[in-house]
Amino acid sequence: MSPESHDETPNGSGRFTVEEVDSAPTPPRARVEDAPAESAGDKLERKKDYLEGFLSQKPADASAGEPGGALYEAVIAALRDIFDPEIPVNIYDLGLIYGVEVSNEASVAVTMTLTTPHCPVAESMPGEVELRVSSVPGVRDAEVNLVWDPPWDPAKMSDEARLELGML
Repeated sequence: MSPESHDETPNGSGRFTVEEVDSAPTPPRARVEDAPAESAGDKLERKKDYLEGFLSQKPADASAGEPGGALYEAVIAALRDIFDPEIPVNIYDLGLIYGVEVSNEASVAVTMTLTTPHCPVAESMPGEVELRVSSVPGVRDAEVNLVWDPPWDPAKMSDEARLELGML
């Protein structure tokens, strides 16, 4: 077949060439046998290098108060140290923390809920969260907002929490 010329735009300013063919050769398939020989140690070292670099990489432009930032992550770590007294899972992985906001002035606002409004720690848990978050180095002050809407349900739990409770 001979190449044909077609207009790319309605006004004819751009042109391209189309070549129509009846068939094209199929490219060869990659085969495992064609791969370069690599020892088990080499494979492990390659995987280790990849994971070390991936896991140690931090977001380049995250400010301290944004996810990935030092202060934000320190607040999340403090929340992960608080456990529900009835369930052996921390309140962050349990899904009780709905939001963490860190201002430019290092004020932290935590929005959270409890498993039920009649939870035995309904009076003490928000105070403990406020105390723990305000004790994080670099936090100026902390405020805890206890909300009931949307209500907590087990779908809010992390996979780690589900695994810990035998729900996976």
